Amino acid sequence: MVPSRAHTAPMNDTTDTGGRDFIRQIIADDLASGRHARVVTRFPPEPNGYLHVGHAKSICLNFGVAAEFGGRCYLRLDDTNPVKEEQEYVDAIVEGVRWLGHDWDDRLTHASDYFQQLHDCAVRLIRDGKAYVDSLSADEIREYRGTLTAPGRDSPWRKRSVDENLELFERMRRGDFPDGAHVLRAKIDMASPNINLRDPTLYRIRKAAHQRTGTAWCIYPMYDFAHTVSDAIEGITHSLCTLEFEDHRPLYEWILDQLDFPARPRQYEFSRLNLAYTITSKRKLAELIERGLVGGWDDPRMPTLFGMRRRGYPPAALRDFASRVGVTRKEHLIGMDVLESCVRDELNRTAPRAMAVLDPLKVVLTNYPAGSTETLPAARHPDDASLGSRDLPFGRELWIERDDFMEDPPKKYFRLRPAGEVRLRNAYIIRCEDVVRDSTGRVVELRCSFDPETRSGTGAQADRKVKGTIHWVAAHAACRAEVRLYDRLFSVERPDADADGRDFKSFLNPASLDTRRDCQLEPGLAALPPGTAVQFERLGYFVADRVDTRPDRPVFNRIVTLRDTWARAGNTGG
Repeated sequence: MVPSRAHTAPMNDTTDTGGRDFIRQIIADDLASGRHARVVTRFPPEPNGYLHVGHAKSICLNFGVAAEFGGRCYLRLDDTNPVKEEQEYVDAIVEGVRWLGHDWDDRLTHASDYFQQLHDCAVRLIRDGKAYVDSLSADEIREYRGTLTAPGRDSPWRKRSVDENLELFERMRRGDFPDGAHVLRAKIDMASPNINLRDPTLYRIRKAAHQRTGTAWCIYPMYDFAHTVSDAIEGITHSLCTLEFEDHRPLYEWILDQLDFPARPRQYEFSRLNLAYTITSKRKLAELIERGLVGGWDDPRMPTLFGMRRRGYPPAALRDFASRVGVTRKEHLIGMDVLESCVRDELNRTAPRAMAVLDPLKVVLTNYPAGSTETLPAARHPDDASLGSRDLPFGRELWIERDDFMEDPPKKYFRLRPAGEVRLRNAYIIRCEDVVRDSTGRVVELRCSFDPETRSGTGAQADRKVKGTIHWVAAHAACRAEVRLYDRLFSVERPDADADGRDFKSFLNPASLDTRRDCQLEPGLAALPPGTAVQFERLGYFVADRVDTRPDRPVFNRIVTLRDTWARAGNTGG
């Protein structure tokens, strides 16, 4: 069954003024009206996992609009939950944003930078009668909160006096109570139709060491409170969030109203990136790692920035992808072909060319002088002469792709067949004279003749036409390598939809990795630096693996095929 096609066109919501999306139009209007003199944005990830392709959209938006309008953007680590956060994730976030091509100068901050100010803001809310210490358990708080159709009930501790709340909060701060004994809640409206306003929790006890502050604190602010106050402290003008935070905006504004900061940020929501055949839940991605279903956060099949970097995706392609997808308030499922098209466009422009044989079949040129070799020139890139040329060793024995030969081919098969001719790319025309099989009948060698007058660019018959051209590698000089053919991690467009109650892991694509360990490559590829991308002619774009490749054992990852074959093939494999 051919998978249904997700949206592939740009989906920017634009206005009649300059074709801007709605976020950029809001910013332009605010600057023009004098509401703000300078735009200030922020990207505030939680360091509880690695950044993924959805974050790339937010990174490009926040840093992009700041740059476009001459403003500033903060990279703020929202490190308010030491139980789930690690320095590894902090370092990965910083490296990932920088790899994507963005910088923050001196504006790398942490919510933990503001722990004292956040604490002082909480004390102010208590003094003003806007917050109280609640001693209900977590389950009781959920029960008292009510439902979408039924209002909540006041906690029996809601009427504590200001002095009692101050004393309890100070004792929470000192570590007098175990985790879960008390929380600090805002006093808003338990009957509000917006559940986020039903006395939300502002602080909780967590007796866990923090990666930056150690054991200095044992109470930590909740995300909504820390995020809002941090925005105000940093003078954020446009707090850009995905649509799941739309219902949190009234709480964001309530906190700002009570604390009356000089800066008045405004929150605006846009649709998150939903990419077909992908999940972006950090919890689910972590589960794949914990169960050994992928190799780690940087597994080339993972939609993390580190996974995509190891896969070989250029950062410029991800920036282009974010631009093509655009900024809207409508939820769309973006086709994987949009991302892959951006990758191809960038690599087609920048990647040098080389030849590699992934499923080798030996060819012996019976009329080529035994013991002789020669070197043939070939361009490194067909459209960029500045990249120069490369030397291709040529000799009597060659490797070609096994599927470039068929004994009984169908019509319109223009590759090698018995008594048929093909041109070897950048070399000669050869003719298949004989087929050698092993004891099982499997073809193991082709005996061919070559026409010395048909060498590309030279000879009396250099321009003689044949219908097929195939790639090859000289056996005497070939570099043996491992090549990993990566494909989409999931076999359905919406693996996190839990269709028919099935777990998302049941949709894993069994053909997402095909490892070839006896590939034959041009010799020049042996020393290709890790992370360098190249086009294997006729096969696709590949990259020297950042982790495993070395000169004596090259390892290459397939980045993307030369064209979108997924939908045409209608399968779940490569």
